[in-house]
Amino acid sequence: MDASLTLSLSHTNSETQDLIGSYFLDQWRLKSKSAAAKSESVAEPEKTQLMEVEESEDEKEELPTELDTLSSSGGFSIVGPDKLSVHYPNVNLHGHDVGVVQANRPAPCKRLVYYFEISVKNAGAKGQISIGFTSPGFKLRRQPGWDPNSYGYHGDDGLLYHGQGKGEAFGPTYSTGDTVGGGINYASQELFFTKNGTIVGTVFKDVKGPLFPTVAVHSQNEEVTINFGKDPFVFDIKAYEAQERTKQHSTIEKLSIPQNASYGIVRSYLQHYGYEDTLRMFDIESKSTLPPISFIQENGFTEDMNMYSLNQRKVLRQLIRSGEIGDAFTKLREWYPQIVQDGTSAICFLLHCQNFIELVRAGKLEEAVLYGRTEFEKFYKLGDYDDLVKDCAALLAYEQPQKSSVGYLLGDSQREVVADAVNAMILSTNPSVKDSKDCLHSCLERLLRQLNACFLEKRSLNGDQGEGFHLHRILNSGRKG
Repeated sequence: MDASLTLSLSHTNSETQDLIGSYFLDQWRLKSKSAAAKSESVAEPEKTQLMEVEESEDEKEELPTELDTLSSSGGFSIVGPDKLSVHYPNVNLHGHDVGVVQANRPAPCKRLVYYFEISVKNAGAKGQISIGFTSPGFKLRRQPGWDPNSYGYHGDDGLLYHGQGKGEAFGPTYSTGDTVGGGINYASQELFFTKNGTIVGTVFKDVKGPLFPTVAVHSQNEEVTINFGKDPFVFDIKAYEAQERTKQHSTIEKLSIPQNASYGIVRSYLQHYGYEDTLRMFDIESKSTLPPISFIQENGFTEDMNMYSLNQRKVLRQLIRSGEIGDAFTKLREWYPQIVQDGTSAICFLLHCQNFIELVRAGKLEEAVLYGRTEFEKFYKLGDYDDLVKDCAALLAYEQPQKSSVGYLLGDSQREVVADAVNAMILSTNPSVKDSKDCLHSCLERLLRQLNACFLEKRSLNGDQGEGFHLHRILNSGRKG
């Protein structure tokens, strides 16, 4: 072979290994950061539980928890010491003598729904209580809904006010003993209000910026308490969310997808990850309903490419998933020596780390120490791997490492990271592959990424409000159904 061609191929192979290796190292680092964050949150179990119930892992937002006493309307109302109650002690003399209080934070917006409630302890002289949402610059001596960028459902007349002093017919009045709620549906871009657990009406939300949960009192002895979610709501917000998700799923289910397309997507996933036995069974079961097809992705990654080295990829995945890293190394040296010829490559690092982890899993700590000293030194000196080397070494510092912040390394998911990295590296050795990035993900995963991008684009068009695409949520809702 020509020397220049050999040098070019070597350079290309190095670039491919760098790209694929870097990707899976970054995946590992994400797991490490997530595990460390979870470990730190153990000291705050109540806060952690609330966040887990209300928010997804990747979109945590600070929730309103109390009333903002620093920016209230002054002496026209008194906020209780708990910062969850408001009392109007005086006789109002003017229309602008309103006791208005916003929440300490705006309503979180990267979700499907936000909701809060007030309970009317005393309707006072006139029952001029209101609940609503207001913008950050709202004048805190005006009823919610009287000024632009605000909405208010008023108790004395049952009217909805939206940006002007004249209200519109909306719902029933409310008084002492009633519980009234206000919510934002980010999917439909509507605000909704409830009375005693029942929705009374909705209004289109035309404000794209943040909105603060807001309550106002305006006649002598009016008193309300606010619930931002610390206590159970009177309105069944979980059932409402489930209903809204059902509407979304119903819309999706009306879309017709050709059977051979869904078959091809599933089949390409099994091919991509080397699940040869499952693929064979899938083909057998599918013959009665659908003939095999040649599924071609838009990027030109054909079925033949997905079938490349299928049996060898299956064998290596099985070895890594069962913790037999030494045997996996042996097979790689025999079948794909170019992948492991650079002993300091990312793929070699992943394999050596997993071998160390397997020794710890087996309780062979002395052997793990010796192995780490031998293999990790060269990687630690490179600098690119030192954080991950420290994670591995930290397993030896705990009596019960599985319960530590690095305990995630002992789980099967870490084996999957290594197996996926090896699988992608083998696929990249196929001469027909034009772009090594195509080896990182299956067609199904690209589809899911596209769905996520569409959800995020929709959210962007709504002023960065609304939830993203969460596959686990959809799967869980399917199980419940």
